[in-house]
Amino acid sequence: MSSSTNAAPAVRVAQVSKTFRTGKGAQVHALEDIDLEIAPGEFVSLIGPSGCGKSTLMRLIADLDSATSGTLEVFGKTARRARLDQDYGIAFQQAGLLPWRTVRANVELPLDLHGTERATRRARVDELLSLVGLSDFADKYPDQLSGGMQQRVAIARAFAEKPKLLLMDEPFGALDEMTRETMQTELERICAETGAAVVFVTHSIPEAVFLSDRVVVMSARPGRITTVLPMDLQGERTEDLREEATFFERVSAVREALHGAPHTGARGVENR
Repeated sequence: MSSSTNAAPAVRVAQVSKTFRTGKGAQVHALEDIDLEIAPGEFVSLIGPSGCGKSTLMRLIADLDSATSGTLEVFGKTARRARLDQDYGIAFQQAGLLPWRTVRANVELPLDLHGTERATRRARVDELLSLVGLSDFADKYPDQLSGGMQQRVAIARAFAEKPKLLLMDEPFGALDEMTRETMQTELERICAETGAAVVFVTHSIPEAVFLSDRVVVMSARPGRITTVLPMDLQGERTEDLREEATFFERVSAVREALHGAPHTGARGVENR
């Protein structure tokens, strides 16, 4: 996926920390001194132990929560301004489709809420359903779709207002392995066609390697960025890539970084 060096970063996180208070008044340090820049069009995965703050960081970028300290910008704007301007779309592990709305009606929901004219809505939904391969299912309801198809609808909905950034929190975590790999290939294709930057939270090392331009490895709580690994996987991301020696090398590099032993054979590794 391409990135631009001239435009403002899609995401800039500077010295961000986040502390929660529990119901009993205790403090939980979720994130500490996070610095990260993501270029327009770049696909970056966040990976680390459970509870390390991956999802918390994504929520801060999405302005669904506020940092305790530090600053966040999305395309040079505050996270709040970017949310109001609909500069990003969001997809979660659960598709979150409304069961009483058809596939078409679910995808057009953001456009409907913002008063987009009917003919424009219909044209945009037709485009999106074609993009995710669901044109023949426009009039079906969520319970008539497989899990993978429901996630495609959720991705289409996230792209409804042509966001330049997509935030994805384990969107394929509930799918079986075969469907998950198919969805990874589809997501790669969709992002290449739309040019959107992606911040992707996952627990799967092969998934992070397959999809990403860079993989950001985080430590156990308080979450810190310990290593940033460029994937340097050339060419189109196809199923054949999963069998290549370079792919296995990158998987090993991420695994070793997660266990605190940076992989010296990986090119361009950035240690933090």
